[in-house]
Amino acid sequence: MKKLMTGNEALAYGAYLSGVRVGAAYPGTPSTEIMENFARYPGVFAEWAPNEKVAMDVGIGAAYAGSRAMVSMKHVGLNVAADSLFYAVYTGLKGGLVIACADDPGMHSSQNEQDNRNYAKFAKLPMLEPADSEECKQFMGIALEMSEAFDTPVIVRTVTRISHSSSPVEILEDGPPPPPEDLPLYERNPLKCVMVPANARQRHPVIEEKIKKLADYAETIAINRIEPGDDSLGIVASGSVYQYAREVFPNATFLKLGMVYPLPQKLIKEFASRVKTVVVIEELDPFFEEHIRLMGIEVKGKDIFPMIGEFSPSLIHQCALEAGLIDAPAVEAEAAATAPAVELPIRPPILCPGCGHRGMFHVLRETGVLVLGDIGCYTLGFAPPLSAMHTCGCMGASIGVAHGVAKAGVKDRIVAVIGDSTFFHSGIHPLIDVLYNESNITVIIADNSVTAMTGHQQHPGTGITLQKKTTHAVDLEKLVRSIGYNLVDVVDPYNLEKFEEVLENHLNSGKPSVIISKRPCVLYTKEKRTPPQVNADECTNCGTCLDLGCSPLMQEENNVSIDPMLCNGCGLCVQVCPVEAIVHEVN
Repeated sequence: MKKLMTGNEALAYGAYLSGVRVGAAYPGTPSTEIMENFARYPGVFAEWAPNEKVAMDVGIGAAYAGSRAMVSMKHVGLNVAADSLFYAVYTGLKGGLVIACADDPGMHSSQNEQDNRNYAKFAKLPMLEPADSEECKQFMGIALEMSEAFDTPVIVRTVTRISHSSSPVEILEDGPPPPPEDLPLYERNPLKCVMVPANARQRHPVIEEKIKKLADYAETIAINRIEPGDDSLGIVASGSVYQYAREVFPNATFLKLGMVYPLPQKLIKEFASRVKTVVVIEELDPFFEEHIRLMGIEVKGKDIFPMIGEFSPSLIHQCALEAGLIDAPAVEAEAAATAPAVELPIRPPILCPGCGHRGMFHVLRETGVLVLGDIGCYTLGFAPPLSAMHTCGCMGASIGVAHGVAKAGVKDRIVAVIGDSTFFHSGIHPLIDVLYNESNITVIIADNSVTAMTGHQQHPGTGITLQKKTTHAVDLEKLVRSIGYNLVDVVDPYNLEKFEEVLENHLNSGKPSVIISKRPCVLYTKEKRTPPQVNADECTNCGTCLDLGCSPLMQEENNVSIDPMLCNGCGLCVQVCPVEAIVHEVN
């Protein structure tokens, strides 16, 4: 029996079928749904960890104990987890450990476009890359077997199109596999697992020898294969790009790589000897191309296809046309010449109606402070008309950056903004640094009581686990005060006057302080109040309310109107209207 599954669903299913019973992750698009789906299977433990490094350590610990484990994250999450990944390569593991890591070519929801194939070479571990959902399922089992056979973690890399696209997956009809037997006592092996320098020096030669053995293994594994065709053109590809290239070059000979590191040199040489021209088609970095060039093989790649952005069949087709790799049929060429360009209207993302972040950013803009921002829904505070965020780099950076700006001696009044989930992820340490090294900055924790940006996942402050278990909820105010902060206030950002009063008090205090801007995400709570009304006779159409950037507010010819279907009834527009033309309905 077959079932349509996204790549993320299939990765979770493949992990479960292969005996993974411990999973840990931090949510991040395009990887989030992997652990969400895995958590639904019976007999497994799955968690949202505070960040990717913690998730990696949880997975490593489970594998040390002999259990098969999975860790999932998006590409930039592997940067956070890298310290743990690198030591795990040195120590090895008893049970299999697979890291499902989703890259984001085209930056649909990311701050960079890094190619995480480079991590495989850098950390000296194998990496697999599936090309559809069925392969996602199968590659999880292959990765776990490889992990145990070679005593190493294995990365299964996907990209956004594989993660979120659906294709048929063969479903096991005999029911789920039996639960694993209880594990024996932990096997203690300090010489292998305690990475003090003396032990680590002994492990490095083992890693180098292991990579050689993995390279030999790559020559024989079935997921690397030559697909015969017209030998005038040979295409090297993997993952989603393989599917696109198959559409554009249906008659070419293909070298399909399912194991993308280490690469099979003998197989590549055999492939190159069979074809007249070798062309590598790969998104982002010339990873395959550079490796093949170092083998002394003439190859085309980034001289034809771009270094940046997400690929598609149409992009590959256009590049191939321009390079003369394919001929355009006369009908197609004529159509391309006469087809009018289609320009779609730009629809930038905005904060949702009723979002508490809107009131916070309105006050920050009106106060004129320097705002150092972070990754989350609230990053949208940088966009017009709010225009109230001035930097944003990566998870948890806002507080440390604000501290550095303050120590540089600028005269601006400085605020760092960070979300509640991001604060648990990587904001606690820089908050300690601000207090320890005495920065006169105010940190605002934008607490919307959930990880909203990636789809309302739980975190340590919600009191609910990934598997819907009620647990201890970390109190942000108590946590901040326990660090040593004395000036701490919790404020509702719907109350603009109070928020501004508290902010001014903090900025004028001359010491580090924290404001918790607390208002639950309206999409999560589904809270909706009665929309306010506009008195058209009183409205001067000044546009002040439109500076809130709230989509229900629309400027008509003579006045502003409010779409009651979109409005959440937060009342911010009532508070900012200078002529009191917007009022709550009087019962």
